Amino acid sequence: MGMLQEFKTFAVKGNVVDLAVAVIIGAAFGKIVDSLVQDIVMPLVGKIFGGLDFSNYYIPLNNQAANLPLVEAKKLGAVFAYGNFITISLNFLILAFIIFQMVRILNKMKKAEPPAPEVTPEEIQLLREIRDSLKK
Repeated sequence: MGMLQEFKTFAVKGNVVDLAVAVIIGAAFGKIVDSLVQDIVMPLVGKIFGGLDFSNYYIPLNNQAANLPLVEAKKLGAVFAYGNFITISLNFLILAFIIFQMVRILNKMKKAEPPAPEVTPEEIQLLREIRDSLKK
């Protein structure tokens, strides 16, 4: 029963619950960022570069036709999907930047804790008072 009780104490701690909530929110937020990149950013980037869809850029490695959509080419064999990698990398950069900004804002909102007053043992304090009185 000792291990079960120890696990219960660990699982009920606030940090574990906070972590679980953060993972769930992070997964949902990741989907939002994924949609932002795939549905808004990449079409704009594609429009700037002449209507190109980066997610379908690949190099066929198994003698597939180079003009197939990526999904169809993958069904026929291995492909080097560098366009998909570019899209996912952009996803990561946007997500990392947003999290960085959130942490910055939270750090600014935290009040700086005043430094703790210097606590000295009573004996040292008495010795200092004696030293100061002898100097006079």
